[in-house]
Amino acid sequence: MKTFGQYWAGVAGDLFSQALAGEPQFAEAAHEPFRGNAFGFDASLAGDQQGRFSVVLDGSILDTPLMGEGVDQKAGWTELLRETINAACGEFLAQTGSKCRLTRFEPSIDAIDAGGEFSRSYQLRSGERSWTILTEDEIRAASGTQPGAGGAAAAQGAGAGNGPSTGSGVGSGGLGSEMGSKSGQKQSSTQSPAQSPAQSPALTPGLDLLLDVELEATLRFGSREMLLGEVLELGPGDVVQLDRYITDTVDLLVGDKIVARGDVVLVNGNFGLRVTEVAQPKKRLESIRCLF
Repeated sequence: MKTFGQYWAGVAGDLFSQALAGEPQFAEAAHEPFRGNAFGFDASLAGDQQGRFSVVLDGSILDTPLMGEGVDQKAGWTELLRETINAACGEFLAQTGSKCRLTRFEPSIDAIDAGGEFSRSYQLRSGERSWTILTEDEIRAASGTQPGAGGAAAAQGAGAGNGPSTGSGVGSGGLGSEMGSKSGQKQSSTQSPAQSPAQSPALTPGLDLLLDVELEATLRFGSREMLLGEVLELGPGDVVQLDRYITDTVDLLVGDKIVARGDVVLVNGNFGLRVTEVAQPKKRLESIRCLF
């Protein structure tokens, strides 16, 4: 059975290549000494799997604007690493059925022993430059938890965050790169298990007849205005900078109307959305009513 750290490495590689400038490559490698002051974070997890997972980076990585020009690099790394932990929790659930959640994420105090039993060394490489990233995985099954328990719910848990994968990712979203999913499908349902039908907003008479109609939902990472000449000059390797930072939320649109916002996550290798705010029920109904 793969460890939490191995699931983290998989989703981190995907997120790093999508979110960082230059699409750097991330892979396990022999440990190399840090060239700058190290900085890192400790993540505490609870649930079926619990314990501490630590990530420490070579401080010289802050000298390269991988988060984009004019962006606070350390703040950007903080949010990106937090997102890799959340995404790894989702991937772990999807593959094993074991639930875990991030309960604390704070700057790391203790140094990681590069030769320790639970530590791993990775390299993030962009062109001729590379940086060492160390992890220490102390996540273990909670006492009394059966490995793989809840496997029947794993597929359902994975589907809840699934969206079709996209090769272009965040960096190329400025030309309308979007991820669509059918909001009518069970796997993309946003109703939590604790929510009952009685809690749903009151429906306009007759609208209940349309509840089984499938609608296309789209995630919008950002946008920008471009001159026609700039569009025609685009070529492979060009980067289009959007009007949002990597730490900003993305929009969930139905019928060109924003119905929710949230954070992008990876679940089972696919993009998904963790909803953080939704429009008022009346606003959501108005945005959907215009489609009929």
